[in-house]
Amino acid sequence: MSIKEKLADLGINLALVPPAVANYVGFQRIGNLVIISGQLPIKDGVVAVKGKVGAEVTLDQAVEAARLCGINILTQLNTACDGDLSKVEKCVRLGGFVNCTNDYTDQPKVINGASDLMVTVFGDDGRHARAAVGVNALPLGAAVEVEAMFLLKD
Repeated sequence: MSIKEKLADLGINLALVPPAVANYVGFQRIGNLVIISGQLPIKDGVVAVKGKVGAEVTLDQAVEAARLCGINILTQLNTACDGDLSKVEKCVRLGGFVNCTNDYTDQPKVINGASDLMVTVFGDDGRHARAAVGVNALPLGAAVEVEAMFLLKD
């Protein structure tokens, strides 16, 4: 199954690129490396999951927020690849940030929402190095933010 077919099967549309919320670009391409700026769980133009994980945001809601961040990463990547995700050789790294209470320790489970999506879309080429870090706040009150790096084929 092609990547486009997988995305269609998952009901994922990569047409709407989320705008930057400050003075930066959504991605940088340097040779065959694409670095994706931190993506928030934006859906339909608004942050879909706000608040602190471990307080008003549940683990399931946070995992879904990370998945939304992953979808926005794929949208940026699709733009970087001129609409052809078959150019992707490998997901190299994800960096995940979880807006959470001081005693929360399930950040890796939260960021699995994005990690699992990369593996679903790219198979073994979606497996990556990763960080999952708890923070005290994120832009626009988002519960999760995820950044990424991808290697493109020659």
